[in-house]
Amino acid sequence: MKTIKFKFEDLKVYQKSLDFVDIVYNTTKQFPSEENYRLTSQFIRAATSISLNIAEGSGDTNPQFSRFLKISLGSIKECVVCVTIANNQNFITENESLILREKLAELSKMITALLKYLNQTKD
Repeated sequence: MKTIKFKFEDLKVYQKSLDFVDIVYNTTKQFPSEENYRLTSQFIRAATSISLNIAEGSGDTNPQFSRFLKISLGSIKECVVCVTIANNQNFITENESLILREKLAELSKMITALLKYLNQTKD
């Protein structure tokens, strides 16, 4: 069967953002069930938003793509807060917190580098 692929799916930052979503889904499975409609859903929405905004902005003009990438950076900050809360509430360990923060830092650097590239190129 033929595979249909969109151009944004080749972006390394998009692929890593999807990996982060998987990590968040697995991590939040260990959260207490009463958190399903609180921290768990917020964390999953914020993590998913990173990938969604990369995909939505790609293929558009550089200024539009930059706008969506900035939204992704905002979602990364939301995830940092979710990690902090989860750690403070002992839903995750210090080590899990560190791993999540490292992944978020990597995504932030990649998106920032892509933003710099887009600002240097003409449409």
